[in-house]
Amino acid sequence: MDKELNFTHITLSGYVEVEKYRYVYFVIIFTIYILIICCNSTVVCLIVIRPNLHEPMYIFIAALLFNSLVFSTVIYPKLLIDFLSEKQIISYSACLFQWFMFYSLGGSEFLLLAAMSYDRYVSICKPLQYPAIMRKTTVSIFLMLAWLTPACQVAVSVVLSSNRKICNFTLKGIFCNNLIYKLHCESSTALSVYGVLILLNVVFFPLLFILFTYTKILIISYRSCREVRKKAAETCLPHLIVLINFSLLCFYDILILRLESDIPKTARLILTLQLILYHPLFNPIIYGLKMKEIWKHLKMLFC
Repeated sequence: MDKELNFTHITLSGYVEVEKYRYVYFVIIFTIYILIICCNSTVVCLIVIRPNLHEPMYIFIAALLFNSLVFSTVIYPKLLIDFLSEKQIISYSACLFQWFMFYSLGGSEFLLLAAMSYDRYVSICKPLQYPAIMRKTTVSIFLMLAWLTPACQVAVSVVLSSNRKICNFTLKGIFCNNLIYKLHCESSTALSVYGVLILLNVVFFPLLFILFTYTKILIISYRSCREVRKKAAETCLPHLIVLINFSLLCFYDILILRLESDIPKTARLILTLQLILYHPLFNPIIYGLKMKEIWKHLKMLFC
């Protein structure tokens, strides 16, 4: 059978009563989707049009919020259609595409956070060398690496999965994530090993680098004057909050494949909804409220 004709059934009935509250859920999800687009787009546009926000730190923030916009556009339209449909189905090729975008954007977020931590490290620990190190060329290279590295690595995994035989056509979720492996007739050792390599490259190593840079920042700030400590707190705290939040959500996604049967349906739904509802709204709110320059421009825009 051609893979284009294969359908993995994404069942919502195990999480919510779609038939009973279909239009209520649709309105709620649609409202949140509009909020995500508005909040992220507002901050991104501010950074693009304001010349004094054309600094590496704000460019990385704009890239991070752009990721949230793309991620939401991949997930939400299909989710909205599902709430209005009798059956929640997705073609295998579309499922692979969702899987590819989900993990390539997730890996990109970790790499962008690593680039932001390096930017803060140079700014606070080597302020005199900052203009020479964080040039436009350097920022462009970091952005390209952050987007292309996970995309290329995840693409290989998608190609390998597309050639696997499918025996199960029911996916316990509301979008395609690592549970897609449960659809295959036989588990693949090669895919599992390659998945671990991707995890190391785009999650584990960037996390180690971030911890190293923020440790250095903490040591330098502790030894410096009050003004340096204040600057470090103002610019680093939002990044750390976003990093901790995103890491916890990704930790859940990594474990769900191993502990699928041990996680209650309600808990699984709440954690999954955080990935698609809470997290894309969390980033623009944190950066909009906690970053002094962005907050100043937002007040000017709305007041």
